Amino acid sequence: MLGFLVRWKIRSAEKKLGEPLDYLRQMFDHSPGAFWKFAKVTQASAYRNKLPAAPFHVARVVAVRHQDCGPCVQTVINLAKADGVEPAILKAAYLGNVDALPESLRDVYRFAEAIAVNDGNETEYRDRLRSVFGEEAMVELALAITLCQTFPILKRGLGHAKSCSLVKIDI
Repeated sequence: MLGFLVRWKIRSAEKKLGEPLDYLRQMFDHSPGAFWKFAKVTQASAYRNKLPAAPFHVARVVAVRHQDCGPCVQTVINLAKADGVEPAILKAAYLGNVDALPESLRDVYRFAEAIAVNDGNETEYRDRLRSVFGEEAMVELALAITLCQTFPILKRGLGHAKSCSLVKIDI
């Protein structure tokens, strides 16, 4: 009975996200304990309380783009669209067109980029963002940047990634 419910929930999530979640089925089928632990990561990756939707999702688009060249990026974009983020903002973040972003999101983009590529330039952006959003929102932002990158890495490890395939991102 539990297996039926888990598979139903995975199918439901696939419809919502617009992307296959075969890696979750593999985890549940072969390591249910790992699946249940990872479910907590999935919940944590979506946590947002103080941070507005646009900065949250811009940071995720920027960060996930460094680990994935398709399906996970599309999932993050689909979630952002469902959360009401304007397509023009998502397109600018995806394409790396910082100047096309509203000024209020440029530091978010640059902060997420600095974290994702580990170039050491995040300090000035962190300080400015902290003064705009507050400390709790900075925790949420750092968590979003960190955990969205987990999914493509896990998928590659399990053999479910479509890296280096040509995937057209729908914004």
